[in-house]
Amino acid sequence: MLTVPIRIGVLFGLISWSGAQAAEQLYDKIPADAAPVLSQPGPYAVGVRTSKIEIADSLQVSSGQPYTRPLTVELWYPATPGKAVPAQYQNQTRSGKAFSIAGTAFRDAAPATGSGALPVVVISHGYTGYRSLMFYLAEHLASHGYIVAGIDHTDSTNAEVDFAKAPFSGFFSTLYHRARDQQATLNYLMSAKSPLFAHTNPDKAGLIGYSMGGFGALSTLGACYQFPDAMVQQLTGASQPAQIAALRTQLNSCNAGQVKADPRWQAGILLAPWGGQYQLFDPKSLAKIQTPMLFIAGDQDDISGYQGIVQLFQHSGSPARFLLTYHGARHNIAAHPAPMAARDSEGDYGHYAEPAWDIRQINRLNQHFVLAMLDCQLKQKADACKLLPTGQSRSDEGKGWTGLPARYNTGMSWQQGSASHSGSK
Repeated sequence: MLTVPIRIGVLFGLISWSGAQAAEQLYDKIPADAAPVLSQPGPYAVGVRTSKIEIADSLQVSSGQPYTRPLTVELWYPATPGKAVPAQYQNQTRSGKAFSIAGTAFRDAAPATGSGALPVVVISHGYTGYRSLMFYLAEHLASHGYIVAGIDHTDSTNAEVDFAKAPFSGFFSTLYHRARDQQATLNYLMSAKSPLFAHTNPDKAGLIGYSMGGFGALSTLGACYQFPDAMVQQLTGASQPAQIAALRTQLNSCNAGQVKADPRWQAGILLAPWGGQYQLFDPKSLAKIQTPMLFIAGDQDDISGYQGIVQLFQHSGSPARFLLTYHGARHNIAAHPAPMAARDSEGDYGHYAEPAWDIRQINRLNQHFVLAMLDCQLKQKADACKLLPTGQSRSDEGKGWTGLPARYNTGMSWQQGSASHSGSK
C-alpha cells in the first residue's frame, strides 16, 4: 500500500517562519469598468478563522484500519472587523518553499450581525494544494453574504507530499477521501460544533471543486466511481487479484460514501474536474444528478483533458448545467497567482501559471461567474441568473456577454446542457 511521508521539518519551519516576512500582495487594483461586474467586492467586510474537524470512523488507507481523520479548514464569513488584523495566508510551494500572502479578510473578526441565515460554500483543492489556494474566491463570496470553508485535504497538501521523491504518495488517499471530506465539512458547518452555526442557512449549500476536488464533487453530488482492475493496480501497485478486488471495492463508492446524495447541496462548481479522461464515473449515475452545475475548463487542459471534462458535462443529467471554456487555457484555472517563492523553478511555477492567460483575469472571471451561479441557485436572484449566458455562444460574438466589459469580453465560450444531450448515450 502507498505510504504518505509527511515533511515534519518543513511544517515546523513554516510555523516558525510565519511572521518573519511581510505578506505578499498578489493583486493590483484595476478600473472597475475594466472588470467583470460581479468581480467587485460585496457589501460585507470579511472575517477568517481556522478550525479543526475530526471525522470519526474513517479509513486509514495506508493500513486499512479505521481511524479518526483530522481536517483543517479555513472559514470565511461576513464580519465586523473591529480591532482584528488583516489576514495572512502562510503555506508552501510543492518544493517546500514557504510564502505568506496578504488577504483582504480580517483574522478572527467577529461575525457580522443582521446578515440573516447565510448559505454555505465548501471549496475543495486539487492534488496537491491547500485550503487557501482559492482564497481570492472565498473572500469574494464571503463579502457577498456566504459562509465559505476551504479544506486542507489530509494526505493531499503541498506540505505532506514530497513531489520530488514521492509525488503519488497521497494519491490513493485522495481518491478515497476527497468526496468524504467534502461531505464531512458540510456536516460540520451545519452542526453546533461550527463557530458559525448560528449564522448558517441549514438548507442551502454549494460545492466548489478544482481538479481532484472536482473529481470528489461529482461523487458528492451523486455520481458513482467505476475504477477498473487495471487502474487500481496502476494507482496502488497491488498485484494480487484479491487485494485488487478489495481496493476496487473501497474506491467504487457513490454519493461521498453515503446511501444517497445530500439534498442540501444545491449548486456545484467544477473547475477542471479530473477523471473523465479515464471514464472513471458510471454514466448512469451521472445522468441521475439533478443538482445545478457549472463546469469551468481550459480547452488545452493537459491534466484532466478537455474532452474528458466535456464528456462529464454532457453525461450529467442536471437540466441546469453549463460549461464555461477559457480558450487557450490549460489546467491552472483556479489557483491564486504564483507567489515569489514559486518563481525559481518550473515545478513550482507550473502549479499556478497559465501560458496564454493572465491568471488574475481568470481569477476575476471566476469570481464573476461563480457568484452569478451561486446567487442564481442558492439565493434565487433573478439579476444574477441573467448574467449566465444561455445556449451556445462565444463571448466575442455580437454584443458579447452581459456583465463583461466589451474590450475584455473575449477568449471564452459557453454551452448550456439539455435533456437530449445528457445521460449515457
